[in-house]
Amino acid sequence: MKLLVIVSSLDLTQPFSATPAWWQLFKGLYEIGAEVIATPYQGPAIEAPWWRAAPNPARREGDAFKLLRDSWRRIGGAREAQATGAQTEAESASDRLVRRVAQTVIGPRWRRHVDRILAAQPDIDAVLIITVPLNHIAGLARHITERHGTPVFFYDGDVPASLPNFRGFASGFRIYQGADPAEYTAFFSNSLGGAEGLRALGAREVHTLYYGADPDLFAPLDVPQDVDAFFYGHGREYRGEWIDALLRDASRALPEMSFAVRGTNLGDLGRVTLLPYLSFSKLREYACRSKLNLVITRKAHASVFASSSSRPFELAALGACMVCSPYEGIETWFEPEKELILVRSAEEAIERYRWLLAHDEARRAIGAAARERLLKEHTFRHRARQLVDTIEGYL
Repeated sequence: MKLLVIVSSLDLTQPFSATPAWWQLFKGLYEIGAEVIATPYQGPAIEAPWWRAAPNPARREGDAFKLLRDSWRRIGGAREAQATGAQTEAESASDRLVRRVAQTVIGPRWRRHVDRILAAQPDIDAVLIITVPLNHIAGLARHITERHGTPVFFYDGDVPASLPNFRGFASGFRIYQGADPAEYTAFFSNSLGGAEGLRALGAREVHTLYYGADPDLFAPLDVPQDVDAFFYGHGREYRGEWIDALLRDASRALPEMSFAVRGTNLGDLGRVTLLPYLSFSKLREYACRSKLNLVITRKAHASVFASSSSRPFELAALGACMVCSPYEGIETWFEPEKELILVRSAEEAIERYRWLLAHDEARRAIGAAARERLLKEHTFRHRARQLVDTIEGYL
């Protein structure tokens, strides 16, 4: 199978948290024999051994657009949020302006760009668009299907937070207002429980495609474990209560334990150590240095059944002993008590921390079982095979 993929970004230096997942998915597609031509919506076209890169046709406009958008949100957008009680289902004036500019300036460039690629390479089987704002490229999928006869699929990897009935993030796009999901052949969603929300917006078909991990990239390291509990993540939005409970409060109750985090905007965590960000690969070392790794998921994902995020799969691939805040449907991927520990209060977390740190063999067995489960069911090669099989059903 040969796929043209329009992806949000290929640049690991940019603040698009899912970009590492797309690298792993493309590698998985390569490993099962699929050919990927990847063209980024934001930033430079970066070549890798697992895909061929096509240029970003509107990089200059996109970079200028991003700069203006970020500036607006820091100044005018912040005032607008305070005045209107932002993060609601309705679009703000700035959101509407952003959408109109994108559709007028950037959209036509993308249509011409895709036309050139599909005309030059008529053996492309399908187009896959990954986490690009749908309302920026409204009409592109219909144009491709009508002009070239090529099916177009959309993968929303941010469900349910991306849906209009969720509040979203202060820094994020509202991607569905002004879009027509029915123009796509089918949707892929990272969330099983969120699929109905996509259908309600007009998606004709929705298939669940969870996140995963590449067990070669996230292979365990044999390093001394000098940290008792570690958390990696950015921002307190919609999980501040659990960040405080599992880190700040627990570290106060357990002064003999060492707690560490790597992230930004996590709030005042007291005696918890902030580790420096040195590189993406350094995170693997941090996780492997820790006896316990914490999974603290934002409320949107944690409250809608089986809404996958990257972290549990990455930590499982590393053979980490995971301690998780409440997460609806996590048993879909890993078995509580056998492959991870699920806690429902700060008091329970403290109790489990003490027990796990006092029982090294049991703690290591939980991490080993999680990695074994991932190897059997949750690698990105598994996800790539599922993606290709589903697309083939439409050809």
